[in-house]
Amino acid sequence: MSRARAFVLKRVPPRFHVFLVQRDFKLDLAAFAAALCLLAFLKIVDKVREPGSIDLDRRILLALRDPGGDPIGPPWFEDMWRDITALGSGVVLIAVVLAAVGYYLMVRRWRTALTIIVGVTSAWLLSNWLKVLVDRPRPNIVAHFAYVTSRSFPSGHSMMAAVIYPTLGAILARATRHPLQRLYVLGVSILAALLIGFSRIYLGVHYPTDVLAGWCLGFGFSLLWWIVGPRAPATWQRRADGDGRGRLNAHRRRRRNVVGSADPAP
Repeated sequence: MSRARAFVLKRVPPRFHVFLVQRDFKLDLAAFAAALCLLAFLKIVDKVREPGSIDLDRRILLALRDPGGDPIGPPWFEDMWRDITALGSGVVLIAVVLAAVGYYLMVRRWRTALTIIVGVTSAWLLSNWLKVLVDRPRPNIVAHFAYVTSRSFPSGHSMMAAVIYPTLGAILARATRHPLQRLYVLGVSILAALLIGFSRIYLGVHYPTDVLAGWCLGFGFSLLWWIVGPRAPATWQRRADGDGRGRLNAHRRRRRNVVGSADPAP
């Protein structure tokens, strides 16, 4: 029992002890955070569709440009953000997902692999559907310093990075019991998603509200799949390991019987 749970149990009536011991408050907190993210996304959608919603976006985009219209900072700084935005590209994200799925298939974590595939695919479909539904054009306030073809809202790079990197980070964090190691893995994965989102604003290919909406929806999706996905895999994994050991032991017994029957009688 954790220290926090033991601390709470000492200060509540005994009739609530069973409920508090059996309750998984991490899931409750994750569900609450996911709901906040989704509500924030809906609020941004309403704001974006109102007249004059582009004013704050315009000021932020112009603040990231020098008087000549180029991104602020030296040339290497601009190249750095191009490299960072590539971490949210379709090629890189597909490679990361395939590598993770391949690993979990090799270690017989079928449900975890399926969770990653379904979660990423559903997020990609939702992102593209929302782009068509909202139909917001790309910013024309500043020049684009990255190649783009789709509509602007929400930011696909920001949303998919916020889905994939924190989801994989949460799965990896479950592999260790050390709290600092878990925080480090989760922190790096969240930081990657935040940097990728900011790179889209810096390069002028998205309004800040596009990126903020992508973060809200992506992190909300990531929390939902963190709740749904990793609950059953441990049970399925133990069952699969047990079945595998049983088949292996049966195979060894058959081999011993065959070898024993083949030995000549004394």
